[in-house]
Amino acid sequence: MAATKRTETIHIPCSPVDVLAVLTDFEAYPKWSGAFTEARIIDRGPEGLGSHVAFAIDMTIRTVRYTLAYSFNLPDGFSWRMTEGDLTSIEGSYELVAEDGGTNCICHQAVETGFWIPGPIRRIAEGSALRNSLEELSTEVQRRAAE
Repeated sequence: MAATKRTETIHIPCSPVDVLAVLTDFEAYPKWSGAFTEARIIDRGPEGLGSHVAFAIDMTIRTVRYTLAYSFNLPDGFSWRMTEGDLTSIEGSYELVAEDGGTNCICHQAVETGFWIPGPIRRIAEGSALRNSLEELSTEVQRRAAE
């Protein structure tokens, strides 16, 4: 089964610092992102950010658990790769570009589930999951910035 590769971009009317603050607050993901049911930092890097984070997500047909290792290229973004879990592989990155008084947040992601997903559910997941995630991110960044 081939990896599903997607790239999505969203303009968030907040600074890259505001966007990074939400993106690197891994343990808060279940509070604002509908797919995440668990996020736990296993290790922290020298900058204090989560370098290995365990997640659980609701994929409708089942809950999937995995651990991601992060590499940071601050303030421009960061990347991740799966080190263990229920999926075959996950790789991705965020690029943050200050523009027009806000931030263009570009997410590249490749996911290989390694298990069969019914066609209608696969099409929904492939077509909207990453986009929905970025929209939830934008809402949370704007909420925190307004506080």
